[in-house]
This record gives sequence, structure tokens and C-alpha cells, in this order.
Amino acid sequence: MKLGELAKLTFSRIEQGEENLEITGAAGLNIAKDGEITFLANPKYTSQVNETKASAIFVGEKEKIDRKDIAILRTSDPYLAYARALRIFYPEPKHTPSIHPSSVIDKTAKIAPTAQIMANVFIGKNCEIGENVRIFPNVTIYDNVKIGDNTTIHSGVSIREGCQIGSNCIIQNNATIGSDGFGYARDEQKRWLKIPQVGIVVIEDDVEIGANTTIDRASVGETRIKRGVKIDNLVQIGHSCTVDEDSLICAQTGLAGSSYIGKRVTLAGQVGIAGHLKVGDDAIITAKSATSHDVEPGQMVSGIPAFDNKQWLRSVSVFKRLGDMFRKLRELEQKISKLEEFLKSAK
Repeated sequence: MKLGELAKLTFSRIEQGEENLEITGAAGLNIAKDGEITFLANPKYTSQVNETKASAIFVGEKEKIDRKDIAILRTSDPYLAYARALRIFYPEPKHTPSIHPSSVIDKTAKIAPTAQIMANVFIGKNCEIGENVRIFPNVTIYDNVKIGDNTTIHSGVSIREGCQIGSNCIIQNNATIGSDGFGYARDEQKRWLKIPQVGIVVIEDDVEIGANTTIDRASVGETRIKRGVKIDNLVQIGHSCTVDEDSLICAQTGLAGSSYIGKRVTLAGQVGIAGHLKVGDDAIITAKSATSHDVEPGQMVSGIPAFDNKQWLRSVSVFKRLGDMFRKLRELEQKISKLEEFLKSAK
């Protein structure tokens, strides 16, 4: 692809270099080769610009590049431009509409003619599989499941009865959608009695779900993952939760039952959310934090229990000095004790 065409497709402009320069791929600064385009989005990697073998680079509007032997494409967001370049050079492979003979599909299921069903897939009663859906080997789909157009289900995924998956979704390997929620009541003998989990999971359009993630069905009603949500690997979402649009949930995060996560929320890795809580729109909970209270919209919180990030940073800074502070306190106590003894003797 010519550099000029790539600039148009990535909404960037050529500041240095020839429009007819041939670009064959995209890669990071340290691994890019001749003919490839790279990017600089973080100033701490600026030193690598002098060493990269790339033929072109996406940079921000204010970034200074001293090299004259590399094409420069200016853009407001180099990382976004690079992502678009990757999508251009490495598009999703086209699927072939087909149903593998080893798949088991109930006769009541409705399969769009453009769907691709691969080996050893099981599809239960009254399921609906949309146009251009790809279902990889060894997927299990229980009864009454609906899957929207252009969705990809990778191998090992289980989708339980009655759940609904929207269009343009991606569910990675071995995720489980609609397993029973963790609900029990103690009986008279203090034994655990299982509460029937009779709700469903609804995944809206443009959602991505990582490998080995589990999303529990509601005890009644629904667990809902709204449009555009991105969920990492190894995430647990409890029964009756709602995750609102365009939120980002990173690996090993856990949501207890009936949690509400607002729009554009970021839950970093290993975050814990207690049950029946609300995290407001645009909030950020940093890695390894846990909250047992609601989080206000736009707030960034850290720690266990989580509180304002700036206060947490100050607290951590103080915590590192506690040993020295304790030693100084002991010294002051000793000095005061000696002073008190001196004053007593002076009387």
C-alpha cells in the first residue's frame, strides 16, 4: 500500500516522505522492519525512534523527530492510527459458509445460510444463528440461544440455555456465558440450599469477551452486558450484574452479584466489586483495588478499601516511610522522657 493511501485511511497527514513509498505492514518500534510503519505514542520510547528500522512512523502533533530517512505521518492519536493500520494490513480472514458433518444441530434450530459451523459443535433446540456467524470447533450452545449477525465464537465456548448474543461480538476460547449464579440459602440444619438460577445473560452488540471469562445468568431477570463493552481474560461477572456501554474490564476482575457498572468505566486488573454496588459513569478503579461502597461518576479510586486515588498515592508515600517515622517517634519519646526526669529533679 502506498504511504499516501495509508495516510488517508488512518486520518493522518504526511509531513515527511514520498506519497508513493510502499508500506507492507505495521509493527512496534523495536521490531519494525524496512517497508513497515510503526508509531510513537509514549514519550518514554522516544529513544527507540533513532534505532527503529521502520520506513514510516505515526507521531503526535507536537512530537519532534530528528531523523530524515523515515517518513513521518502526523496524527492527533498515533496509537489509534497504528491500530487502524494493523486492521488494514491484517484483516480478519474471510469465512466459508458451511456446516461440518461432525456437528450436532437440533432440527428446530435456525441457521443462517452464510454461517460457518465447524467440527464437533453442538447446537440445541430452537436456537437462532445469524448471518456470517463463525462458530469454531467444540462449542456447546444450549437450547433457545440467539446469536446475532457477524459474531465469532471461538473453540471451547459454552453458551447456556436462553442466553442472547448480539451482532459483531467476539467470544474467546473457553468462555462460559450463562452458568448458574452463586446463590444459596441456609436451611434449618444450616446446610446450603441451592437457589434456582432462572434468568438469562444478554450480550449486546459489539461486545468482546476474553478467554476463560465467566458471566453468570441472573437468579431472575437478566445479567446484561451492554453495547461496546470489552472484557479481558479470566473475568468473573456475577448474577444479575449490568455493565453499561463502552466499559473496559481487565483480567482477573470479579463482580459480585447485582453490581452496576456505568458507561465508559475502567476496571483495571484484579479489581474486586462487592455486591449490589454502583460504579458511576467514567469512573476508574486502579489495579488490585477493591470497593465495598458506591463509586461516584468520574472518580478514580485505588486501594483496599478503595478511596480517592490522589489521597491513596499520598498514603502509600507515607506508608513507605513508616519505619523511619516510628524510629524518630521513639527518639522523641526518649528525649521527652529525659526532659521530664530533668524537670522533676530540678524541682
